[in-house]
Amino acid sequence: MHPELTLVHDQPLVSLNTFRIPARARHYLRIAGAGELAAVRADPQLSRLPRLVLGGGSNLLFTRDFDGLVLHMAGQGREIVGEQDGKVLVRAQAGENWHGFVRYTLEQGLGGLENLSLIPGTVGAAPIQNVGAYGTETKDVFHSLTAYDMASGELRTLDGAACRFAYRDSIFKHPEGRELVVLDVTFALPAAWQPNLRYAELAQAARDAGLAHPSPREVGGLVEAIRRRKLPDPAEIGNAGSFFKNPVVTGEHCARLLAQFPNLVHHAQPDGSEKLAAGWLIDQCGWKGRSMGAAGVYPKQALVLVNLGGASGAEVARLAAAIQADVQARYGVLLEPEPVFI
Repeated sequence: MHPELTLVHDQPLVSLNTFRIPARARHYLRIAGAGELAAVRADPQLSRLPRLVLGGGSNLLFTRDFDGLVLHMAGQGREIVGEQDGKVLVRAQAGENWHGFVRYTLEQGLGGLENLSLIPGTVGAAPIQNVGAYGTETKDVFHSLTAYDMASGELRTLDGAACRFAYRDSIFKHPEGRELVVLDVTFALPAAWQPNLRYAELAQAARDAGLAHPSPREVGGLVEAIRRRKLPDPAEIGNAGSFFKNPVVTGEHCARLLAQFPNLVHHAQPDGSEKLAAGWLIDQCGWKGRSMGAAGVYPKQALVLVNLGGASGAEVARLAAAIQADVQARYGVLLEPEPVFI
């Protein structure tokens, strides 16, 4: 084995996933950069193993132990790297804590990421999931990223078009992108910043705080306060944030649902489709606050499934399947989970 690699066998993963599911990895490597990935690729035994690239573990549900090699991305570092077309370019390594990076940009007086405050996970995972909240998505502030191609051994730079961003989606979730391991991400933050208060809840919070012209740090503080009030802290209650994507249906399907359910929460999309609120659908089916075994639905937000203590991944998956079945039976809509099931 390459001398750069410190391989750990039978690694517990309970502290490396925010659901706090007690899974284990057959093999585990902490990855600081491209050199270690190249060493893995060059090793005839390691290169043949199934691989799981792990960041903060905030978008995973372990339903079993992982019988392969976990590559835990741990590279650290963040810096302002320049300006381009009225944007300030800020780069962070993949292993940086996401919320810590958001706070770093706000401390530099830079706006753009404040609506994404307090999202769990790492910087490297943000473009993979195209994380979003309160009217901002990763793609809106993205410049480029560096990835190591495990298939070719090359370093690649991908811009926004190459990443193929969509709602909670990117090239990295598809076969043609699954050999790409994100090493660092560069964001383009506006030098002439304006607050994004399109979400009514956030706009109301600004009014309640008497902030007619809030700063980026003030908006970030409002977002943090809202999230803390509505969502469980993974350090206290195991969870993966929003468990289901908001489903998108045709305008015709939405019209039929509105005729039957006039209070249906829906948001028109530019292409004529309608995005429904998954949390509302789940709540209307009576799941908020309910549990199955040690897995439950958070009482303050029906979109969040939680580990009530000692839950297995299989228990969480069974709860999710029961919710999906009820929503589909009532509304004809299949909810799609956000976390990756392992």
